[in-house]
Amino acid sequence: MPNWLIPLLTRRMLICVFTGFSSGLPLYLLLNLLPAWLRSAGVDLKTIGLFALIQFPYTWKFLWAPLLDRYVPPIGINGRRRAWMLLTQLSLVAAIAGLGSYSPSTDIGIVLLICGTIAFLSATQDIALDAYRRELLSDDELGLGNAVHVNAYRIAGLIPGSLSLILADHLPWQQVFVITALFMVPGAAMACLIQEPVTSKVMPKTLTQAVVEPFNEFIQRAGVREAVLILAFIFLYKLGDSMCTALATPFYLDMGYAKSDIGLVAKNAGLWPAVIGGLLGGLWMVKLGINRALWLFGLVQFLSIFGFAWLAWLGPQSSIGFAELAALALVIGFEALGVGLGTAAFVAFIARTTSPLYTATQFALFTSLAAVPRTFINATTGVLIENLGWFSFFLLCAALALPGMALLFKVAPWRRYNSV
Repeated sequence: MPNWLIPLLTRRMLICVFTGFSSGLPLYLLLNLLPAWLRSAGVDLKTIGLFALIQFPYTWKFLWAPLLDRYVPPIGINGRRRAWMLLTQLSLVAAIAGLGSYSPSTDIGIVLLICGTIAFLSATQDIALDAYRRELLSDDELGLGNAVHVNAYRIAGLIPGSLSLILADHLPWQQVFVITALFMVPGAAMACLIQEPVTSKVMPKTLTQAVVEPFNEFIQRAGVREAVLILAFIFLYKLGDSMCTALATPFYLDMGYAKSDIGLVAKNAGLWPAVIGGLLGGLWMVKLGINRALWLFGLVQFLSIFGFAWLAWLGPQSSIGFAELAALALVIGFEALGVGLGTAAFVAFIARTTSPLYTATQFALFTSLAAVPRTFINATTGVLIENLGWFSFFLLCAALALPGMALLFKVAPWRRYNSV
């Protein structure tokens, strides 16, 4: 067996596969399957667009994360993290399976309520899964474990984004949602079989302590100046890359590519380089350390923005042949590789920054902060593109990626193998 495979073949890495898959499936259901279902039922695009607002729980989950640090739901399973994982996963099975019982054309209010519930349960599940994973993995395993988690997260998107859509051409939607919901069952089974990490058994004694102490601990451990720099880095590190791809599909269309070309190339050139990049990133982090991985992988992530600028510089294509499709695949594949590498290091950094004593609240706060650019700032991209044009917009995205890279000098120095 190759030595580089040995770190992957452990029980803890297998658990990370299950946590990633369980985390990704509900989100991709809301992103991919829900719009297709609504549109097939004749719901107008304006209403479908408004459904994007149900993703707010992913941004605001830090508000109720202290509840998961303080309380254990009484559902007959030992362990704070395991209990919350099982509760949210079983609730997601019921909510997703029940969604198909209603018609979007006549029960749009109920559909909206259930979808909002799925988003809330999914965000709550993420709090428990992230906390469990941080408490399970040693500091040396954070890079690889979080890379495995992120890859499984992406692969989970193939269920609602591919399999369920294929089934919808042959089965009623109610059955499609039931089948999709059953893919949450392995995660629930995992919650029943695994053991609670030792650090998870130390609980805050009061809700006030659960709310206040995570912030006090982070500031006291890092210092005020360092804490501000870390929070700024979490906000800025993926800002340029996130903005660059916010309106990727309209960009491809404006460059003359047909929807079928985009679908074929994006699916093959986008998913697997991201998965491979994330996996390689995790393995490399075992040798490099998280700090150096943030530098190297961030550089790849930064350079990938210029691929989009290159396509914009070439301009709209009058005809699409092999060369044009190859150019699109190259740009999408390199960007996906950069995202896979950069995300693996970034999530590992966030995990390392949290304290095992207050994992749920701190992890939720940091990941919520990281989601702000995707949720709010990306909403400005349409206005920027209309005023700047595609080429100048991508150059702006590259410029906005630089502050996050510059902060690496302070929060993750190259010469220091690991630091917080």
